[in-house]
Amino acid sequence: MIYNRIKLLRTEKGMSRKELADAVGVNFQTIGYLERGDYNPSLELAFKLAEYFDVPLEAAFSPRPFLTLSEQLKAQKN
Repeated sequence: MIYNRIKLLRTEKGMSRKELADAVGVNFQTIGYLERGDYNPSLELAFKLAEYFDVPLEAAFSPRPFLTLSEQLKAQKN
């Protein structure tokens, strides 16, 4: 499974799933499947999404679950 932060990135921009889907050229349902973890993106789509949000690929996708905000803050203190 590939974990992602697509929902977080999308909601930070105040976008609907349809708006994001239109921006990267996929069906809006694909965005929903990605956000729920029901679908792993192609490499091409992963790059398109990272580029669209202007973040490094590894900031949007990971083979391991992302740390929660509290876990990240705790790790910074150590």
